[in-house]
Amino acid sequence: MNIIVCIKQVPDTTEVRVDPVKKTLIREGVPSIMNPFDENAVEAAVQLREAHGGKVTVLTMGPPQAEEALREALAMGADEAILLTDRALAGGDTWATAYVLSCAIRKLGEFDMVICGKQAFDGDTGQVGPGLAENLGIPQATYAIDVSVEEGKCRVKRLLEDRFEVVETTLPVLLTAVKQMNEPRRPSLRAVLASKKKPIQTWNAEDIEADLTMCGLDGSPTNVVEVFAPVHERQAEILEGELEDVVGALVAKLREQHIV
Repeated sequence: MNIIVCIKQVPDTTEVRVDPVKKTLIREGVPSIMNPFDENAVEAAVQLREAHGGKVTVLTMGPPQAEEALREALAMGADEAILLTDRALAGGDTWATAYVLSCAIRKLGEFDMVICGKQAFDGDTGQVGPGLAENLGIPQATYAIDVSVEEGKCRVKRLLEDRFEVVETTLPVLLTAVKQMNEPRRPSLRAVLASKKKPIQTWNAEDIEADLTMCGLDGSPTNVVEVFAPVHERQAEILEGELEDVVGALVAKLREQHIV
């Protein structure tokens, strides 16, 4: 099987910074990790390759430092890695990102499956996977918790809010993986060292023949007006006195608020 895994390097959740002018996340120089859901996607792809043979290619779009996430995937067992990096691609929303990734996948040629994490921890939209499937014109099965392939068909067990759903589709197909799908392997030291020696291809917008009007900020229909941290204002009052008096006062206040 020829499997492509789209991964993303996301800022460490404790180190998120926002560009005050562009209203986009600042990624350069910020401690980052591979998106956790993408670890499940890589693990699923490696398991399928181990069962059916073939190749696993990991693909990401981001600044040069995103190479770190690709090397993590290589250490986990991926065969090849490609970094899409170009100033023209920066700041793209989910629409533009899905378009750019589809251009890169078309450049790669024939494939049997594309796997993404169900959502990214920074944007949290879950839109890139479905948007990518639409751009590629292939079926999709989101929230995959289990997958099996046999005789050119793919059977996927989907995790819904209150039940499971099993769907069957032909290949090629796009899946989005949930955390319950598997337990991502922790690479050995030898695998980590070997991953540092593997070549990583670097492509820009011209390499993938992307239409620049559909890339980056210019190609993003989403307009971020303001970015802010939620502020929760709370009021507290300490009731003092004898226990019976405090209980009586508390009940009275709860009744005032129509809580009891």
